[in-house]
Amino acid sequence: MTPHWQLSAVDQAAGIRIGDFSSTSVVESVLERVAQKNPELNAIVDPLNEQALLTAKKADAAVANNKSLGLLHGVPVTIKVNVDTAGRPTTNGMGVFRDVIAPDNSPVVQNLLNAGAIIIGRTNTPEMSMRLTTDNPLYGLTRNPWNLEMSPGGSSGGAAAAAAAGFGAIHHGNDIAGSLRSPATACGLSTVKPGLGRVPAFLPSAKSERGMLAQLMSVQGVICREVKDVRLSTEVLVSHDPRDPWHVPMPFNFENTDLPKIGFCKNAHNYPIHKDIIANLDRAASILESAGYQVKEIETPPIIEAAQAWLQITNFEMKKTLEPVFAEHGSEIINQVFNDYYKLEEMVDAEGYLFGIAARTRMVREWNLLLAEYPLVLTPYLMRPSYRHNYDETFEGVKDIFGASIYSYGVNYIGMPAGFVPVDLVEDMPSGVQLIGQKWREDLILDAMEVIENTTGIMTQKLWKRELNLDGSATN
Repeated sequence: MTPHWQLSAVDQAAGIRIGDFSSTSVVESVLERVAQKNPELNAIVDPLNEQALLTAKKADAAVANNKSLGLLHGVPVTIKVNVDTAGRPTTNGMGVFRDVIAPDNSPVVQNLLNAGAIIIGRTNTPEMSMRLTTDNPLYGLTRNPWNLEMSPGGSSGGAAAAAAAGFGAIHHGNDIAGSLRSPATACGLSTVKPGLGRVPAFLPSAKSERGMLAQLMSVQGVICREVKDVRLSTEVLVSHDPRDPWHVPMPFNFENTDLPKIGFCKNAHNYPIHKDIIANLDRAASILESAGYQVKEIETPPIIEAAQAWLQITNFEMKKTLEPVFAEHGSEIINQVFNDYYKLEEMVDAEGYLFGIAARTRMVREWNLLLAEYPLVLTPYLMRPSYRHNYDETFEGVKDIFGASIYSYGVNYIGMPAGFVPVDLVEDMPSGVQLIGQKWREDLILDAMEVIENTTGIMTQKLWKRELNLDGSATN
């Protein structure tokens, strides 16, 4: 019998709903797995075991009393420590914020709770969620379940390590440069970075509004082992919350008749892309063609232009908004990392910031026109294999990671939705492909991701089989 912690969220919700098993049994199974694996991984840094078990009992009572049930009724989830969960500290990986107690839930938390989800804990993030690895002086280093010396990605590395290890099926994260897709890549998981305005966001504990580019680029989402769980939970997350002025209340699912055309771009823009990553791209394109999609190799508007603008213009905004916090309260490492970010591209001044944001509109228009013809675009994501957890602690490492991931933060700059799905191991670590989609069409991205997953398989199964070979009792 498959342990409850290994089940998808879709199967957990269905089993609880029809009475095949209880929410309490699912939560207990997940918490036992957390107790077994979290000490070495450090993925969950704010455990909520007692609260979760009490909520599970209430969820079971609701089933017994034939109450109306949400889409995620009784399903365990985790929340990243950089969004507000009422009554818990919103630390964002910084000791200076350990006493910032959330006065209310952020929209993503409230939407999950409204759907019946049960929060079992909150996951780690780097300082101010601004590294592509997950480490901080407050909670320490999060490790990758595939290889403890490799990075779990960032900034939602705690969420990804938790997902891959089996700490539930749904894990909240967010993404301003790749913070959903980077850890999904590192840990062999699936995710969709929603487009601007798709998932409501608000931080009740914040004392001021975020910078304009942060508002345009940062989005909330989930990291899951299976594409169907990303779909289910994203459908929950898009529910309207009037606290977010950017949010557009609209349906998640559309009537899809003909399969959309897919543009296929593997232009590495002079980065020495790994041959096995090219092979994964070709394999994904072939899988999609075999499923009936029209796939045509194309050139996109240069993603490197958007990536360079992210660095030139966002660095100016971060220097004004985040650097004062880092300078006074941040570690030596995070200050060094930020200095290295500033070296990657020449930073604009105030006038450059003003006109740079204006030029962003042209880039978005160019991509809109392309996506009108090709509603999906298949691209590389990280163009190199996974890296060690401390790889970004030198300028050479920072430069290499940013060079390899232009298709990540470039997409954030233009605000388009983009999904990541694993394909195969590269140098014994997970790797996969990215699908960029039209605005509001996360559903099309998920359709194509599921086609790929149906052929390549659920990557965490390989991880768990490896663990079982080392310890025959590990997955019992």
